[in-house]
Amino acid sequence: MWVSGKELGEGGMLVDFSIVKAALKKLIDEALDHRDLNGLPEFEDDPSAERIAKFIYDRLRGVLPEVPLSAVDVFETDTSMARYVPDSVERF
Repeated sequence: MWVSGKELGEGGMLVDFSIVKAALKKLIDEALDHRDLNGLPEFEDDPSAERIAKFIYDRLRGVLPEVPLSAVDVFETDTSMARYVPDSVERF
């Protein structure tokens, strides 16, 4: 995942990644891990890397609204990945 911002917070950081990591792990464990993604309505019978990236982005924004999340990457292989960046975020 990507975070971006123009101002650094406490300790010279944009975000405490331990908080983000815990939220991401919980999301993956509860919503994605060992699940038939084809059966989830969010993926419309096509759990592409692009849709998974958007799903993760949307869910993380919901549970961590204070985090300046700007994009989410999902890797299909070591050399292939999809990045979801919403229109409301500045491009980097």
